[in-house]
Amino acid sequence: MPTAAPPIDPPHRLRGAQDWHALLALIQRAFAAMAGRIDPPSSLHHLTAADLAAQSETAEIWAIGAPIRACMILTPKPAALYLGKLAVDPAHQRSGLGRALVSHAETRARALGLPVLGLQTRIELIENQAAFTAMGFAEVARTAHPGHTKPTSITYAKPIHP
Repeated sequence: MPTAAPPIDPPHRLRGAQDWHALLALIQRAFAAMAGRIDPPSSLHHLTAADLAAQSETAEIWAIGAPIRACMILTPKPAALYLGKLAVDPAHQRSGLGRALVSHAETRARALGLPVLGLQTRIELIENQAAFTAMGFAEVARTAHPGHTKPTSITYAKPIHP
């Protein structure tokens, strides 16, 4: 008989005194597979622990686990809640943690009265595109980073129903 997956801890918000270096290391591990695959390189290379601490004052940083196994940054925009830096430790990918964070992001969008959950992924990351589509996101735009003439990112949106 198959063993049931362990229950997923509820997300908890990170702010104040945290181990921001550990969070940065998790994001770096989770995003490492895209190195050499995307052009231009990820802005992650410029992200610091101090940046994460500062973002926790203006955005919502949510995590699952202790030690942290997954995280995301939610930033309210005028008409949407933007989901950024969705990261799951490679050792815990495909365990439902990313889906749990997206579900929590939907709950936060409802609580903030925002009708859409939005995110972006790179053109080259077809596995991310498939995962977001499977979670109910739809492509709404393609954009190019400065200096590029072809699209480099895909913008996705998911309507949030009250």
